[in-house]
Amino acid sequence: MQLLDSHSPVPVYSLEPDGVTGNRHFRVYNYNGSLPNLAELLIPHRKDHYLLVFIRKAGGRQWIDMTPYILQDNTIYFSGPDQVIVKEEFKQLWSTGIAFTGEFLSLQENASLTRLPLIQNPQGGHELKLTETDVTFVEDILAKINVEYQRPSEWQQRMLAAYLTVLLTYLSRLYSEQFTGNDPSVEKLVLTRFQAKIDECFREWHEVNDYASMLHVSAGHLSEVVKSQSGKPAIKHIHERLVLEARRLLFHTHQSLKEIAFDLGFSDASYFNRFFKRETGTTPAEYRTYIRKMYQ
Repeated sequence: MQLLDSHSPVPVYSLEPDGVTGNRHFRVYNYNGSLPNLAELLIPHRKDHYLLVFIRKAGGRQWIDMTPYILQDNTIYFSGPDQVIVKEEFKQLWSTGIAFTGEFLSLQENASLTRLPLIQNPQGGHELKLTETDVTFVEDILAKINVEYQRPSEWQQRMLAAYLTVLLTYLSRLYSEQFTGNDPSVEKLVLTRFQAKIDECFREWHEVNDYASMLHVSAGHLSEVVKSQSGKPAIKHIHERLVLEARRLLFHTHQSLKEIAFDLGFSDASYFNRFFKRETGTTPAEYRTYIRKMYQ
């Protein structure tokens, strides 16, 4: 396993369009024995998106957040944004991978997708073993996704989202069955409660201190636990939830930017505009134009 030198940050790989659909938020990978150049994957790296891979046949090993996994046939491997991944070299691979961003999930009408066990991953697992029945089901859904992915149309995004919803729901059931009995740690429960409170109160409360008071812990302790369990600062969780809701409102409603800002608890629309651009790299108006052009 290769390591980065002490002066090199862990690289973060974004989801790149493959030229088929131009979609920056959803991509399908198919490997049938041969592999592209994997040099960049053989060093520790992070992805800024979710990756779900069905391994039909493979050898070798990969590491996800310091846990080694010997790749098994007919097995699902999954990882989320910001987890450190490194692969040990293998020569051939038969698999189908589905990569998608948190934004892709957030734009679906079924907002509960972001709360599925496979996405939340409370047990910190990254491997799901499949029975013959599971393999048949997964292969069927992946075949449908592959067909739809190769046929760009005005309905493509909705169809991909529908198939992905079925796949994630099915795999979340397997996740709950396979990881049952592994009680989460006290620290993991703190993170879960913190995330639940954010879902309840993100419109009214934007500071870590507010949530620490609601959870009856100090702000310092909450920040420390959240960072150790999720790899992200506590304030980042709050900001991501605000951005998630802002994206939904920009896409699904005709509310003005000022109305959205006030709906999310910002007293000043210009501050909301600066906040959104800082977090996403684009203004709310630019985002609304871009995302509606892509999905409608």
